[in-house]
Amino acid sequence: MIRRQHMEAQSNTSSILAPDFLLICFPNYQTWQHWLSLPLSLLFLLAMGANATLLITIRMEASLHEPMYYLLSLLSLLDIVLCLTVIPKVLAIFWFDNKSIGFSSCFLQMFVMNSFLTMESCTFMVMAYDRYVAICKPLQYPSIITDQFVVRAAIFVAARNGILTMPIPILSSQLRYCARIIRNCICTNMSVSKLSCDDITFNKLYQFVIGWTLLGSDLILIVLSYSFILKAVLRIKAEGAVAKALSTCGSHFILILFFSTVLLVLVITNLARERIPPDVPILLNILHHLIPPALNPIVYGVRTREIKQGIRNLLRRRL
Repeated sequence: MIRRQHMEAQSNTSSILAPDFLLICFPNYQTWQHWLSLPLSLLFLLAMGANATLLITIRMEASLHEPMYYLLSLLSLLDIVLCLTVIPKVLAIFWFDNKSIGFSSCFLQMFVMNSFLTMESCTFMVMAYDRYVAICKPLQYPSIITDQFVVRAAIFVAARNGILTMPIPILSSQLRYCARIIRNCICTNMSVSKLSCDDITFNKLYQFVIGWTLLGSDLILIVLSYSFILKAVLRIKAEGAVAKALSTCGSHFILILFFSTVLLVLVITNLARERIPPDVPILLNILHHLIPPALNPIVYGVRTREIKQGIRNLLRRRL
């Protein structure tokens, strides 16, 4: 009897110290998971391959050793980390029914998703400033946008978003949990914290304020940058100069527009969660961590002549 109580006490202690969560993807359509895994795995391979190719090309081609391409490399690194944080676990659930995720792993994934998403938004903002200086102050561009500027910008991107989003998983990890089944494929803050027995009002409020402050301020600065760019471009009188100026920031604008649109759709579907099937926000959340990383290097590779030439040179050397 004493031994049994001792074993139960050990079991309870271990469950408190290292509780696991269960990720239930698409609760209403679990039979779809095997079919969905095929396009997701193809997109994942595309995202990894395209971003790796872009990074190697920029690294190997001396002509691409410029601040604009260094910022693009930073964006690719963020995309790779986001993909590796989310998609392998989702595919493990689909293929091997590996639904368990450790307590620490869950909150680590939550931190990476929150911080790197805002880092990506901040990188777009820095890239918009780069295009603003290139078009509105071309003579000052070499003295403003330097390698040192890129280093300082990367430190700012990492520090601002890492520090301000860190309390989100910390607050969630301090809660007492009454349940362990997360109705999602990933450890989002709201999906996890709503399983708690405690009041999560402050948790939700902090994520809401920080999320909209970081993403909102980035979006405002991006819009301002492109407003100044458009104003400057419309004053250009030389023939063909307008098209050339707009083409230099066309790829960047397309990526920002897509990133913002997907994020906006995700926010709207989460707000209207009661009116739509619960599996729709789950799918959109996964796609938001997969489609932009797959598209970013492709859009730049297709639209940027220097990158296309760099890839050709790289292939020639390898062949």
